[in-house]
Amino acid sequence: MGAGLLASETAEAAESGGFGINPNILEANVINLLVVIGLLVYFGRGFLGKTLSNRRENIEVAIKEAEERKQRAAAALAEQQQKLAQAQSEAEKIRLSAQEAAQAAHAEILAKAEQDIVRLRESASQELNSEQERVIAELRQRVVALALQRVEAELPNRLDGEAQRNLVDRSIAMLGGS
Repeated sequence: MGAGLLASETAEAAESGGFGINPNILEANVINLLVVIGLLVYFGRGFLGKTLSNRRENIEVAIKEAEERKQRAAAALAEQQQKLAQAQSEAEKIRLSAQEAAQAAHAEILAKAEQDIVRLRESASQELNSEQERVIAELRQRVVALALQRVEAELPNRLDGEAQRNLVDRSIAMLGGS
């Protein structure tokens, strides 16, 4: 009904030689809206299409850039993880090497200490033996000195003239008889 009415009014307006005012607001708004939408679609298609196309291209470029950054970040992460693994491996080697060196140094120190103990024992034993020999030699000298003193003290009392002659005769007989 509205379309038939519109067509009859448009026909009347054309016969009367111009446009007329349509008192029906609802019909006029629908027509105006259709005209505006039609103009927007006709003129705005290129602009809107171009804008949407540019926006789409910008989004695609941004997505590609984001994917490239993600790939670079993943590659950098993998590289850093590999470097970390290498560093941990090197640290483990250094730790094992230091532990071996410490054990070797410990064994060397123990061996050297053992050698020092043996050397000190030998040195102490030698010093003890030499001190013992010196003491024994000193005691011998004292005993000999004491014995000589005693003999010298008793000799004049024991050797009278007769004993001296017998001693001299025996000594001559031993010298001559040998």
